[in-house]
Amino acid sequence: MFTTLMVRVINTPDAVPEALEKSRYGNPESYEVFGIRYDVLQDPTGFKERGHASWYGKKFHGRRTSSGDNYDMFAMTGAHKTLPIPTYAKVTNLANGKSVVIRINDRGPFHKGRIVDLSYSAAHKIDLIGHGSAEVELEVIEAEPVLA
Repeated sequence: MFTTLMVRVINTPDAVPEALEKSRYGNPESYEVFGIRYDVLQDPTGFKERGHASWYGKKFHGRRTSSGDNYDMFAMTGAHKTLPIPTYAKVTNLANGKSVVIRINDRGPFHKGRIVDLSYSAAHKIDLIGHGSAEVELEVIEAEPVLA
């Protein structure tokens, strides 16, 4: 039997890319964490990378993200060290081919080898929860132009 939590996770749709201005928060030219300097990309067009994804959940639910939004573990969001905020990306679990579209609205993860932290819902949809992390491909998605 599904719990209310599982119904909410299952019914969470992928993020829908839309043309948005860069957030006033979370987009410095560069920043430093644990003695490592990160340069925020000015133009993420065509950006693609492979590496480990992890997820964050209840412990961070409701806390402020780098964008200024409150973290919602049921939204289709994620954290990346250098992509501009917001950026939309398709994240594919390379072990099973499942993918989701997320909106990058936070900075991180700052663990060696990890390229993206996913919200609980996003991680659940690509079967990452039980394993804690997985090898993924992240590919930036551009918003479709609005036709007049």
